[in-house]
Amino acid sequence: MSWSERAADLGYAAGWQVVRGLPEPVARGVFDLGADLAAHRGGRGVERLRANYARVRPDLSDHALDELTRAGVRSYARYWREAFRLPSVDPKALADEVDDDVVGREHLDAALARGRGAVVALTHSGNWDVVGTWAVQRYGGFATVAERLRPESLFQRFVAYRESLGFEILPMTGGEAPVRGLLRALRAGRIVCLVADRDLSHHGVGVDFFGHRAAMPPGPASLAAATGAPLLPLGCWFTERGWGFRINPPITVGSRDDVPAATQAMADAFAGEIAQHPQDWHMLQRIWPDLG
Repeated sequence: MSWSERAADLGYAAGWQVVRGLPEPVARGVFDLGADLAAHRGGRGVERLRANYARVRPDLSDHALDELTRAGVRSYARYWREAFRLPSVDPKALADEVDDDVVGREHLDAALARGRGAVVALTHSGNWDVVGTWAVQRYGGFATVAERLRPESLFQRFVAYRESLGFEILPMTGGEAPVRGLLRALRAGRIVCLVADRDLSHHGVGVDFFGHRAAMPPGPASLAAATGAPLLPLGCWFTERGWGFRINPPITVGSRDDVPAATQAMADAFAGEIAQHPQDWHMLQRIWPDLG
């Protein structure tokens, strides 16, 4: 294990131990200050975030884009502040709080009533762990895939964190092919939830995304085609005091031939959600191949 890997592992461990013990106003102030300092300092991740926002909002002046980037870094810091505190939150009370802010729940209910499960696809926006906690409380859980992190101890820490919330975690590598577990879940009439705005396979489907070519993973549409489950794009964002979620109307994927068109429809739904809440899209990685 390299020093940087060990430092990352220790840093996250400290986050889960220390941050949950801080009073909420103190934790918020610390994370907001850290976010503002990071936005001012720049760095590779912040510059990538700014470039991605420029694609989402090409109309903005340089100053307005800087302000959007600062808001985005603050939003990302809020995600981590909440993630570190989430294991100590009452999950039932959290789900009760979220209920009134879920739009389009009828699409998920209708999908599950058909008995073929549902493929929920979302972006790196808002707090997807809160979405998952709500789904566990209201629907008994879901299956998802986790990218294998280094060092292994850090990966196991994240797995333990999300399993403690009730998520079923399938490692992307290093075990049974995750698609088998996802198919089992769908055939049992359960939910599969996948973050799908960034292709990690290098075999992505080409899509038009904010007017430029990008690639998105074929997995969500392929699973829907294989099982008859509907594909439901989901948007999530932060509100002043909580969270907003929208479950979009289903995308029907009749066969594998429909996967490219369904993936484009998913990308269009993602774009609509991100355009409404750009500061809550935490994409610090490269999405568009032509964007440096």
